[in-house]
Amino acid sequence: MGDLGIQHPGAFVAAGLLLNLTPGPDLLFVAARAGESGHRAAWVAALGIGAGCLVHVTLGALGVAALLATSPQAYAVLEAAGAAWLVWLGLRMMLAGPAPAGVPPARPTGGPALAVAAPPLGRIFLDGMLTNLTNPKVALFFLAFVPQFISPQASRPGLAFAVLGAIFVANGTLLTGTVGSAVASAAGGLRAAASPRLARAVRHAAALVPRAIGALFVAFGLRLVLAHR
Repeated sequence: MGDLGIQHPGAFVAAGLLLNLTPGPDLLFVAARAGESGHRAAWVAALGIGAGCLVHVTLGALGVAALLATSPQAYAVLEAAGAAWLVWLGLRMMLAGPAPAGVPPARPTGGPALAVAAPPLGRIFLDGMLTNLTNPKVALFFLAFVPQFISPQASRPGLAFAVLGAIFVANGTLLTGTVGSAVASAAGGLRAAASPRLARAVRHAAALVPRAIGALFVAFGLRLVLAHR
């Protein structure tokens, strides 16, 4: 990596993994979909988040993120869009009803039935992508974090930025997908091992988890608005 002007790659990977473990909208989104719909949904959600990150990395490599950082108007517009998206997504999760009468509940692979209707995988991917893509702080994060690991003498800083960004996204996707899969396994194990009465209680609790996380999404969105003001 020295040819690209990348420095301290080990520290970059370690810091990136720790940052990806920090609770935030992305990790909460993956956890909510995992508890609601199982392992496959967890990985699809993680891939959607990763796709959004790749767009930010591409913009950063092309210098668009730098323009965003120096344009209060552009930042305000994107911030408002991100806040609105988080609030809308959170409200949709909070207001989601149980599976319609006569329709079998969602069943993740190898696990028992869940208590809520599972959204299509395509929508989970798109929701994850837009959740990340409409958060302007992600673009500014890449702009502030990645250049610290690029030598000032790098001959192709844009390429170095893209390589480091891709490494960050790949590690983050694997980490959030693994966390989501662990959440799905824990929820499935609880339901499988429980007595019928406790299983019903767990199913009802599982139905409340997406609503609780949806409320957190609404709070994140409102926090963006209040922080901007």
